[in-house]
Amino acid sequence: MAIKHNILFFLGALLLLTSCTTYNKVKKLKVAHGLDTNHSVHLAIEEMGKKLESISNGKMSIEIYPNQQLGSERQCLELLQLDALDMTKVSVGVLENFAPKTKILSLPFMFRNREHAFKVLDGDIGKDLLKSTEQYWLKGLGFYDAGSRSFYTKTKEINNPEDLNGMKIRVMESVTAMNMVRNLGGSPTPISSGEIYTALQQGVVDGAENNPPTFYASRHYEICKFYTLDEHTVIPDVLLINTYRWNTFSKQEKEWLKEAVDHSVNYQRILWQKAEQEAIAAIKESGVKVITPDRSLFSEKLTSLYDAYKEDQQAFDLIEKIKNDY
Repeated sequence: MAIKHNILFFLGALLLLTSCTTYNKVKKLKVAHGLDTNHSVHLAIEEMGKKLESISNGKMSIEIYPNQQLGSERQCLELLQLDALDMTKVSVGVLENFAPKTKILSLPFMFRNREHAFKVLDGDIGKDLLKSTEQYWLKGLGFYDAGSRSFYTKTKEINNPEDLNGMKIRVMESVTAMNMVRNLGGSPTPISSGEIYTALQQGVVDGAENNPPTFYASRHYEICKFYTLDEHTVIPDVLLINTYRWNTFSKQEKEWLKEAVDHSVNYQRILWQKAEQEAIAAIKESGVKVITPDRSLFSEKLTSLYDAYKEDQQAFDLIEKIKNDY
C-alpha cells in the first residue's frame, strides 16, 4: 500500500505541476515548501518573487505551493530531481540524505553563535557546500536562517542529558539527528513535520526538538509545557533549484534569480530574529517553562559524533576549519 500511495502522490503532483506550466515568454518557477504562509521563509520567498518580477521586467516570476501541498521536504526534493518541480526550500537535515557532504552542518554544537554560522555559510565553505549538491540534480542557491534547535517535552523538564534517558524524541529524517538523540540517551523517532502534533498528542513521542518560532507556530506548546534552550544545533534551511531548469536560463536570467535570492535571504534573516523574540515571549505567556541549561553537559556527550568523521579526512578537515579558523 505504501508503494501505491507514493506512486499516486507523484502522479498527482506531476499532473498539478504540468497543468500549471505556461508556454508564453514569462518564465514561471514553481516553488514548494512545507511551512505555513505566516512563516518568515514563505514571506521571504514572496519577497523573492516580487524582486524577481521587478528586476526582470516581468520576464520571470514564481508560483508558491506552501503547507506541504506538494508533499514533505523529502518528497519535494525527489520532485526536484525528477524535474517535476523547479525550486524548493528544505532543512539541511533532510538535504543530507541526498547530498552527503552537507551533513556536517547538522552536527551539534558546530557553531558558536548565529554570527559564526553566517560567516561560514556566506563564505567559501558555504558556497562549496551549495555547489556539492549539483551532482545530485539539485543546485543550492542560498541559506535561510532556521535558528537553533532545542528540546521540548510533555511531562518533565530537561536540565541535563540524563533527563532524556528512555524518552522518545521526534527528529527529522536525518542520520545525524538520530545519532545525536541516541548519544544523549533518548530514543530518536523520525516523523514528518505535519504529523508531529498528533504524535505528541497520542503519546507516540514524548517530545521533539526545534527552534522557537516553529515550536510556537506549530502550536506544539499546547501539548509540551517544557522548552529547554540547549540550542544543540544550528541547521540552516537551504533554497534549491533543479539543475536542468537552471541550465535553461540565460546568463542574464541566472543573474536576476541570484539577485532575487540574495535579497530574500537578507530579508528572511531579519524577519527570523524578530520571530524568535516574539515566539519566546508568546510561549512563556502560554505557560511553557523555558529552561536554560548548562550547554556543556550536552556537548560533552556528543564528541563521538565528531570522532566518527576522522575516517573521512576531507570532511574532518572541513569540520576543524569551521570550528577553529572562523
